[in-house]
Amino acid sequence: MKDFIISENQTEKAVLVGLVTPTQNEQRVKEYLDELAFLAETAGMDAVKRFTQKLDHAHPVTFVGSGKLQEIKEYVVENEVGQVVFDDELSPKQLRNIEKELQVRILDRTSLILDIFALRAQTAHAKTQVELAQYQYMLPRLTRLWTHLERQRGGSAMMRGPGETQLETDKRIIQDKIALLKKELIAIDKQKSVQRKNRGKMVRVALVGYTNVGKSTLMNLLSKSEVFAENKLFATLDTTVRKVIVENLPFLLSDTVGFIRKLPTELVESFKSTLDEVREADLLVHVVDISHPDFEEQIEVVNKTLTEIDGTEKPMLMVFNKIDAFTFVPKDEDDLTPRGRENIDLDELQQTWMNKQPENTVFISARQKTNVEALKELLYQRVKEIHITRFPYNDFLFQHYEEGEE
Repeated sequence: MKDFIISENQTEKAVLVGLVTPTQNEQRVKEYLDELAFLAETAGMDAVKRFTQKLDHAHPVTFVGSGKLQEIKEYVVENEVGQVVFDDELSPKQLRNIEKELQVRILDRTSLILDIFALRAQTAHAKTQVELAQYQYMLPRLTRLWTHLERQRGGSAMMRGPGETQLETDKRIIQDKIALLKKELIAIDKQKSVQRKNRGKMVRVALVGYTNVGKSTLMNLLSKSEVFAENKLFATLDTTVRKVIVENLPFLLSDTVGFIRKLPTELVESFKSTLDEVREADLLVHVVDISHPDFEEQIEVVNKTLTEIDGTEKPMLMVFNKIDAFTFVPKDEDDLTPRGRENIDLDELQQTWMNKQPENTVFISARQKTNVEALKELLYQRVKEIHITRFPYNDFLFQHYEEGEE
């Protein structure tokens, strides 16, 4: 699968393409393309140009109209662009036709995310999961790999040309590989399940959230460890578990892969085992980047994904991170237009729906270590409640400890 991804050290110019439809207005498409540009940058590309088109729905053959496709082609040729990335998943037919017309590498949002996951995967578990997702994505799109082979015409209906024979062979190889990878994942999952059981009855807390909201930074802060963290999407693929002690109370803290809009189905399926830490957690800590203009939609994406992978409600703390990066634009006194989200300052924002459950909400900056003690106290109280429910006889010990602290 090495030829399926680009090199992380290779920077190549790319063009981004999105559609404005009745269900996606121009502002929403701009936000999606901003995120697509960040994905492209994470994959080592330089997004030099964006193209958008208004359509009722994607063209079934070329995604965009023929005129827009010609406009993209002219720009690609004139500026020596090597890759064109579409914000939505392309069908095999669209992919084949666009590639034939533009004569450059074509990616959609799904294949770009798969590329990034392949670049980021470090352990055997993550690599196996990504490889499975790649093959599942590739299988229905395999025909485009053999368009250069001529097919024989005429003769018996049972006869096949070299292209069709090769295609059938290749499909069988990939199907066998998918079956093998699924078996490998089952074996790995069993091993990890044993590891989880060996951790005993300790309370388990899982950090969840959109990608690049600061979960790994928070993990390092709470566990005093060195989990890899950087300002790129999907910096963490493998679930990291650390023992954390707040005051006198130990618990297990796990840092999980970040979620994202339009997360490929193939990845959700293949990474379900990684997300077992979420399913088996006693408490979820939902980390939100409050400085991001679309943080409310990101919350919805995470909650929807959690429902898909688990389906049960768990106790949750809301941690609004990056308050140090929060910005707002105050309105002029003579500006009579309605205030937007960008005109509300942090103090006022904290008094909105986000603070309806103050006992489960905290605003912090993990990078600046602002209000982290309040988060630790909140964690201590929630973990203690779960611990006492599990071990009622420890209630006396907690009371004695806390009275001694006072």
